[in-house]
Amino acid sequence: MRAIDPALKAHLAGDATTLCHAWRVTRGDGVVLGFTEHDHDLTFAGSTFLAASGFSASATEEETGLPAATSEVAGGFSSDTITVEDLERGRYDGARVEVFLVNWASPDQHLLLKVQEIGDVTRDAGSFRAELRSFTSRLDQPQGRVYGRRCDASLGDQRCRVAMAPLTAEGIVAAVIDAGRLKLTGIGDFPDGFFRLGVLTFLDGVNADEKLDIEAHAAVEDGMELSLWLPLSRAPDVGDRVTIAAGCDKSFSTCRTKFSNQLNFRGFPHVPGADFAYTYADGESVHDGSPLFK
Repeated sequence: MRAIDPALKAHLAGDATTLCHAWRVTRGDGVVLGFTEHDHDLTFAGSTFLAASGFSASATEEETGLPAATSEVAGGFSSDTITVEDLERGRYDGARVEVFLVNWASPDQHLLLKVQEIGDVTRDAGSFRAELRSFTSRLDQPQGRVYGRRCDASLGDQRCRVAMAPLTAEGIVAAVIDAGRLKLTGIGDFPDGFFRLGVLTFLDGVNADEKLDIEAHAAVEDGMELSLWLPLSRAPDVGDRVTIAAGCDKSFSTCRTKFSNQLNFRGFPHVPGADFAYTYADGESVHDGSPLFK
């Protein structure tokens, strides 16, 4: 049973109340931020909760048992505390959120209502909207391995064991063709498509430490051109240093021919695909029980 501070309990039982909500956000990088829907900053529980203009919460319902309840908070970028850059770089993804009910006239009277985590975050025209998920929502997520024809390891991790040093190169931005394409120089001689499905990492500049997925790679005069899966939100400067790492399409043939790592392949290439499972004996297909993959 939840214990309520006697002073707060008496206040709740009164004819008029001075209540508001407050949120304490603990990001994955250890940064702790506090916000409140009240029009003045509040200090309690060892934190200062900033009055953010337009910061409000949606209605929410609570149920007994283990429902995957969600709610929502919304606000504008009126404070330097929440920035577009932090949201774009995922610094609030999965952050821990403590939701308080507080008597703003006497902040020492407060109650921790629930603990949630930030899910999907969307932004538009100078505002943002963040989904707050209960921790029971994790029960809806798939657990364990998925048995399929393709590898389920990440290139270079402990299960894959491929050495990434020979597959990584450093270069500089020579030109910004558009938001989704860059020209790099100083990378070295690699065949077209070698870095396809790989990762581009900025070492300095406005995008320092940001990682982007590579859609395609092709050699051009005096360098190489990269196409990115998602457009850049901030254009880099010419001369910014980057590293690019090779990618993998998770197929057995790529594991064998590109990386010579077939002994560590973490997929099941002999598992029939959906196209085979739905076929039938037609006099042309082979259904003799022999391996589908050699």
